[in-house]
Amino acid sequence: MDVENLKSNYPELIAFMEKVGYSKEYISRIRGEIKHILAKANRKNWNSYNDVYIEYAKRSNSTYYLHLKRVILGLIEHFEVYGQYPDGQRRHQLVKYDNYHLLANEFKAVIDNYRTVEKERGIKDSTIYGNSSNAASFLLELQRKGINTLRMIDEQTVLSVFVSAEGSLRRCYGYKKNISAVFKACIPQDPETFIRILTFLPAIKNSRKNIQYLLPDEINQIKKALSDEHSVLSLRNKAIGILALYTGLRSCDIAGLKKDSIDWENELIRINQQKTGVPLELPLITVIGNAIYDYLTLERPETDCEYIFISHFKPYRRLNAGSLSDVSFKIMDDADVRKSMKNRGGFRIFRHHLATELLGNGIPQPVISGILGHTSPDSLKKYLSADFPHLKECSLSIERFPISEGVFENA
Repeated sequence: MDVENLKSNYPELIAFMEKVGYSKEYISRIRGEIKHILAKANRKNWNSYNDVYIEYAKRSNSTYYLHLKRVILGLIEHFEVYGQYPDGQRRHQLVKYDNYHLLANEFKAVIDNYRTVEKERGIKDSTIYGNSSNAASFLLELQRKGINTLRMIDEQTVLSVFVSAEGSLRRCYGYKKNISAVFKACIPQDPETFIRILTFLPAIKNSRKNIQYLLPDEINQIKKALSDEHSVLSLRNKAIGILALYTGLRSCDIAGLKKDSIDWENELIRINQQKTGVPLELPLITVIGNAIYDYLTLERPETDCEYIFISHFKPYRRLNAGSLSDVSFKIMDDADVRKSMKNRGGFRIFRHHLATELLGNGIPQPVISGILGHTSPDSLKKYLSADFPHLKECSLSIERFPISEGVFENA
């Protein structure tokens, strides 16, 4: 932890934050934290900003307080260590060292090889990160059981990672699937070793929960909230909600909309989907166009930011997908639906609604896949469980099964 570097350069951080419009209160917190670190770092023998955070964690159990400390310390860490200035989105939390950094060299080499192979194949960074994180977690658990090389891995130890001593399943199908992807990518390097390890992985059924979907009354309430001129919702949040409800766009794609994504003349929305990288073109229907236009002309602050949806306050920055979850909660609160946090599901539930509504109205599945931007026709399977109009057509008559008298008398 280089306190001398922090001491010499932190005035530049403060000056930048003042210039771009951070609040005096927030700047005061940053300045106070820096002075605290400079005063106590040597005496406390702090070697990292995580050490500073641990001191706070020992003194408080407050979730809000500790979250704020992680954000503040992360902001300072990114500035001092990486030379990164804050961007107004509070994403500079403390750098966390994942399981990879704790692995033996031979296990690290497995992860490194997987990342290289998949990168060359053009696999998305998010997929590579998820698979390698799970594999690192798996290998670290083996390592803690005394296994430090690939040759030492045996079936019993592998099974102990997935199944508890009582026989209950500790890991899900997705975890096993991600680990398998890593080992499969490494087979050309050492076929015998990696095929052997793959045979040790247990067979786990791929179960999928029924999706959350909006009921007709909930949809009516949400539409009413989004169209109400006296609603407490901002024009920005209304436009975001209308986009999600009528297009089924993912949160990341709504957040990534730029001014040139809207073709006003031809009444089209054009994007490259962030999840798949595949271009998507959707009609700019009147209700969507009006909502975006009202926001752009009546509420959006003047700024050079190329993204459509930005923060309400300085420094004006684009919203990220996480910010849109908060927007969805505000819409549901205003509509008085989904009061329980566990039943909300963010804007994903709006996407589910569109898919199930289109299925229920008999729209061909390839058309729905095109609207939702799916690259695989199998992606619609999870929505079939909520397609009640067509599920009812599959129901069997119970005429052949006599029912005793009195069964329905008290119904």
